[in-house]
Amino acid sequence: MGMTTTIDGTSGITTPSGAIYNGIASGTAVASTSGTSITYSSLPSWVKRITIMLKGFGTSGTSIKQFQLGSGSATTTGYVGSASAVSASTVGSASYTTGFAIQDATAANRISGNWVFTLENASTNTWICSGTGGLSTGSQTYMTGGFISLSGTLDRVIITTVNGTDTMAAGEINILYE
Repeated sequence: MGMTTTIDGTSGITTPSGAIYNGIASGTAVASTSGTSITYSSLPSWVKRITIMLKGFGTSGTSIKQFQLGSGSATTTGYVGSASAVSASTVGSASYTTGFAIQDATAANRISGNWVFTLENASTNTWICSGTGGLSTGSQTYMTGGFISLSGTLDRVIITTVNGTDTMAAGEINILYE
């Protein structure tokens, strides 16, 4: 019988090629019902992929929802990308430079939706984002894509709004990293 190895994200194994594989680790699910931002910090330096999951996520106002990455602190400029929303009667799309955004086709929507974003380290400290989601309370679909080059090794993900003052009002957030 062979040996069984559990890979849980806390310690890696060395593959025959010499690469280190750390498995998939989970952050702690956080209720997104208060505060103006939620931060997952102290991410390990070996992280190459992050999945951000938002379930029933909503805020108190109409500011565009976004998340930012950081190395030591939040990176608030330099994002290259766009976000779109499509509903039965409206299409909304915009470019953003302050974070990876969740575009809303209807400004009055506070958005209570479900999204999955994937971030991948494309090269040293450059992260590619792609994401999709849907509105929980209606027929609206969201798409997000872009990239950011950080000044150092990624160690945090921040979920917030463009104005930075709308408060979290609904849902739950968690991340997976590998």
